[in-house]
Amino acid sequence: MNLPEDLKYTEEHEWIKIDSENVAVLGITDFAQSELGELVYVEVETVGETLEKGAVFGTVEAVKTTSDLFMPVSGEVLEFNPELNENEGDNPTAINDDPYGKGWIVKIKVSDVAELDDLMSADAYKSIVS
Repeated sequence: MNLPEDLKYTEEHEWIKIDSENVAVLGITDFAQSELGELVYVEVETVGETLEKGAVFGTVEAVKTTSDLFMPVSGEVLEFNPELNENEGDNPTAINDDPYGKGWIVKIKVSDVAELDDLMSADAYKSIVS
């Protein structure tokens, strides 16, 4: 299982990485995508909205299930990855192929960077999925 050390993780299997000043990239973990199987659709209709930590910002759909995506921290959804967007790249399997790279899901402007302290390190996340 691939768990980059420079990311923070949630119990709901999202990861987050601060990209630049108060802007973060997030997606689902390698563990999550492997449990879901091949993804067929990703929906994010919250671009431009400010959401609280724990709020649903979208969904991922696999052949047999749909899962909600939760905000790891409070913030404004700035961008939905065009690679995943059905109106642009329409390639949800990018998450299966590269969950921490080209398979990122959204970029957000973090409202409260202190909330990042509540998230797990790679070692802590590994302990809950092993």
